[in-house]
This record gives sequence, C-alpha cells and structure tokens, in this order.
Amino acid sequence: MTEAGQAGSAQSSVSTVHRLRSVLAIRPFRRLWLVTYLCSVGDWLSLLALTGLVSEMMNSYQWQSFALSLVVLTQLLPGILFAPVGGVLADRFDRRKVMVACDVLRGSLFISIALVGSPIWLFVANFLVGCCAMLWIPAKESAVPNLLRRPDQVESANQLGLVMTYGISTISGFGLYSLIAGIPGYLNLQSGNLEFRIATIAVMINGLLYFTSAILVATRLPELSGRVSSTRKREAHKPGFVAMFRDGLRFAAATPLVRGLVIGMIGAFAAAGVVIATAKLYAQSLLGGASTFGLLFVAVFVGLAIGMATAPRLAQRLAYNRLFGVTIVGAGITLVVVALAPHLWIALLTVALVGACAGVAFLTGLTIVGSQVEDEMRGRTVALIQSLLKIVLFGASAGAPLLVALLQKRQVSVFGHPMEVDATRPVMLGGAAIAIVLGLVAYRQMDDRREEPVLSSLFAAIRGRRNTKGMLIAVEGDTREDTSVQARRLAAALRAEGLDVLLAADPEHDERRLRAVLSSAELAGVRAQALVAAAVRADVVERQVRPALDEGSVVVMERYVDSPLAHFTATSTLEHQELEGLVDWATGRLRPDLTILLDRPVTDGKSIALEHHWRVQRLLSEMAAADPDRYVVVEADGDADVVADRVRSAVVPLLANRKRAVPEAAV
Repeated sequence: MTEAGQAGSAQSSVSTVHRLRSVLAIRPFRRLWLVTYLCSVGDWLSLLALTGLVSEMMNSYQWQSFALSLVVLTQLLPGILFAPVGGVLADRFDRRKVMVACDVLRGSLFISIALVGSPIWLFVANFLVGCCAMLWIPAKESAVPNLLRRPDQVESANQLGLVMTYGISTISGFGLYSLIAGIPGYLNLQSGNLEFRIATIAVMINGLLYFTSAILVATRLPELSGRVSSTRKREAHKPGFVAMFRDGLRFAAATPLVRGLVIGMIGAFAAAGVVIATAKLYAQSLLGGASTFGLLFVAVFVGLAIGMATAPRLAQRLAYNRLFGVTIVGAGITLVVVALAPHLWIALLTVALVGACAGVAFLTGLTIVGSQVEDEMRGRTVALIQSLLKIVLFGASAGAPLLVALLQKRQVSVFGHPMEVDATRPVMLGGAAIAIVLGLVAYRQMDDRREEPVLSSLFAAIRGRRNTKGMLIAVEGDTREDTSVQARRLAAALRAEGLDVLLAADPEHDERRLRAVLSSAELAGVRAQALVAAAVRADVVERQVRPALDEGSVVVMERYVDSPLAHFTATSTLEHQELEGLVDWATGRLRPDLTILLDRPVTDGKSIALEHHWRVQRLLSEMAAADPDRYVVVEADGDADVVADRVRSAVVPLLANRKRAVPEAAV
C-alpha cells in the first residue's frame, strides 16, 4: 500500500472511532446501549434456556427434536400479529413507560415459566414474551434519534446497536448459558433432575435481566420520554388507536421514501428467508456436511460485519436513498452467483458478498428511518418493518422447503454430459429474482437524483470519489473577514499552480441580496433569515458550483454550509435537525471534498459577542473532529499572508495527490 493509502486508511479508522466515541459520549444513549445489552443477552439466553427446559419437560424423543423449532415459532408469531400495535403505542404514549411495562412483564413471565414447570405454559408464556418484545422494540428504536445531538449521528448509533445486539450480546448470552450449563461438571454433581434445575436457573436469571432493564429505564433514562418538537405540534386531543394505525399505513403508502423502503425490505427479507431455509441442503449440494454448513453461516456474518462497517463510507459518496436500493439489487445479483456456484470457495466468497450487501442495506434502512422519518410517525414505521420482517421470513422459510420438495434433484444434460442439479439452486435463483425486482422498484421510489446516472455514481462511491470531474473546497470560519480573504488568496494560489479555479459566491453580492429580501421584515424572523440564506446557497450551487464541477474545475467557496449552520445554531432556537434538513435540500446534499477550517481564538469584543463567537467556533471544531477525512484545520491567528501560506501548504499537496490518483483510477 502507498503512503497516501496508508495515511487514508489510518485517517478513516480514526474518523470511525471518533464518530462512535462521540455517540457513546452522550450519557442517555450510553445508558440505553447498556439496556440494549441486558435485553439482547436475555433474548439469546432465552432461546437456549427455553429449548433446554422444554427438552427436559418432554420425555418423547420426537417432541424433543422439535423443541428449538417450537420455541422459535412461538417467538416469531407475535411479530406477525402485534408489531403494528407496538408502533401505535410508541407514537401515542410515553415510550419510557411502554418499555418499563414490557420489561416488567417479560421478567415476570420468565419467572412464571420456572415456577409453573408446564410445557404448555412455557409456550404460552414465550408467545406473550414475544408480544412484549414487539411492543418494546418500536418504542426503543424510535426514541434513539431523540437522544442524539445531530442527525448525522443516527448511522453511528445504529452501528453500535447492531454490534451490541448481534455481536457482543450474542457471545455473552451463549457464553452465559454455557457457564450455567457447565455447573454440574465443575462441581462433579450427578442427579437425575440436575439438568432440569440448571435450565430452570437459566430461565430465572433471564427474568432478572429484564427486571434490571426495567429499573434502569425507569430511573436512569427520563430522556426517553422526550419528543422532538416540529412545526406540526401535537394537539391535546390525540386520535384513537385505530385511527393512528390507519394513519400509519396511509403514511407508508403515500410517502415514496417509506414506500420504497418497505418494498425493498420485502425483497431483502424474502431472499434471506430462502437462503436460510435452503442452506442445509445447499451445503450438501457442495458435497459438504455440517462443517460446510457452519462455514457458510460464518461467511454470511463476516460479510454482514464488513457491510455495516463500510456503509458510512459509501454513504459519504452515494446518497442513502440510492444506496439502499442499489445494495438490495447487488445482493440479488450476487445470490445468482451463489446459486450457480460449483465449488465451496466460490460459494463462500459470494455468500460473504451477499452478507456485505445485506449489511449495508440493513444499516442504511435503519438510518433512513431514524434521520428522515418524522418523530410522530417513526414508531409505526419501525413496527411496520418489524412486522414485515417476521411475515416475509416466516413465509419464505416455510415456502422454500416446499418448493425444494416439489422440484427435487434432477438430471440435466450439458454438452452431452449428465449433470445433477440440486433443487436448492432454482429456488435460490427465484429468491434472487425477487430481490432484484423489488430492489429496482425501491430504488425508483426513493431516488431523488434521477438526473444523475446511478452506475457512474456507484462506481465513484466504490472508488471513494464523488461523481464529478472537479473538486469542491470550502473555506469555513467564525468571521466573514477571515473566510473572504483566505478564499480569495487560495483561489489565486491554485490558479498559479495551473488549475482552472472558480471562486464561487461573491460574499458582498450575496449579503446585498440577503439584506434586500429581509429589509421588509426588519430582520425579525429567524426562519426567514435561514430560508433566504439557504436560497442564496441553492442558487449558487445550481448556477455556478455544479456546472463548474462537471467541467472539471476546482471550486473554492467560502462559508459554504458549516459556518452559516453553526451561526444559526448558536443564535436561534431553531432545531438543529430542521437546519440540517434545510441545508441538505438547498445544496442537493452536495458536500465539499475538502473543508478548510480557519481556527482563530476569539479574545476581543463584548461579553455577549465573545460568548457567541466561542459557541460558533466550538460547533465548527466539533464538525471537524467528527469527520477528519474531510477537514483540514488551519491556525488562523496571525498576519493574513502567514495564514494564506499555511492554507496553501495544506491544500496544494492534497490536490497534487488527487491529480495523480485520478489517472490510476481511470486505468
């Protein structure tokens, strides 16, 4: 790897670590993360503990062979029946109270399973536990974005949640069960009903985990009760339960973003269900046994982890609304290769690619729900996705084996040579076709940039570059004097290097436009100021910046996004989420390739002005620290010529590296 590549990898690693640490630094989220750990450990422990307990309760070998399937089935059915109910509860009532009530009920039900000791009650209680989970999950997931400081932290929060649920908690739950189950061996105990007692202890511990979660949520997480204020305030009289449920379905059907998200999830879950249902026989078709089956699952989870880790980097270059549908289509195309794979190593590689695409799509879908679906509809949207997950997985898992049984193995002739085709291969091809078709439909529903070719955008995202020939450099800082002077000097320095440079947005001209529009309002409306500032930037981006980038020019623009955003956040009562959405709309989500942040300590002025400048500088520093890949912080204290030399020394080498990298990428 080249030195530049090593530096880029190291910087990317630092950026990822910083983003995750900045989310974990938020105390309410950190506490909710601990609650997620306790409940997820309980979920995984219950799967093994209940399976072991029901096996000890039933003497019949045939019933024991169905123990795991029955436990899973009774946990799966509530998602089909009660997930929509959970979404309405999450949007109608206090989410913290909903979570506490569900945890108390789950803990009580597990304790009752151990005390009653009846297999029938075990299945009934497990079904009720699943119902509580379907009420708990929408309340928890829809509350997470309200605990964060910025919308761009939703993705990192989802990453941490998935790592906890399917990584740390899985290992902890299985490890805890192994520890409990090994007690007889540790103590050299032998008894006829000892295994039954051990399974009962595991179930009791599971109940205590949920009680602990309820206590933590009730006493340490009052923030879960908060709601995000919006322009459409909640009225004192809330609609009825049925009306809210109907409104949720109408919202999903009428909103292209959510409609595409739901359609894409159906395709992804259908393909996943087919793969799960046929995995065992597929492993046999590769002339493997249990070890091959295990390797395939390891490959899937490795791919999932890789996909979730790389999703944020892809999302920097390809919009979430496009990335979601593209990765589902990619998973379907890769699944075609899996179905046709003749050897194990090809199957393992392609299965890992399917997992990677699924990981990107899953994390992207959660991020879209958390950042783009309004708070009052978020619970019902999460519940709808959870319900579809259960229904489609259940249908695909049940239907795929039936298709395999009907098709059976067949002999075909290829160029005169007989070949045996396993029935799992055409069934997988059918699942792949569903994923591809529904992924394309989802993409068309969600794509908000139809004028940009998706293939070129995707290739640019994979290469790590934006789909333009040029480069956008933003100069940000606390004071207009600093940014104006340094933007002009940087543009002149780059022209001296022989580059075609556009200095976008004459600040004085934009300021005159802003004053002219606001003169009638006497500068009174903060929202009016934000709207006009966004309109000015939208005009500059549309008329100057994008055409210049398409022609391959370097665009230098002062106070592009970050400085106005920091000033409005520091001076107004507007929600940061509202301002972020306004900025995204105005610029078409166009982000700079490089941002120069002029860092100057503020020491002069009145106390009120000092406090404002300090807050602005702190906000800008937080933005730079959260995304070091895109920022270069330059010390702006000193003479303008000295600062200009610092800026030039920081920017010119980066442009030289980029000019060398472009021909390499084109080869």
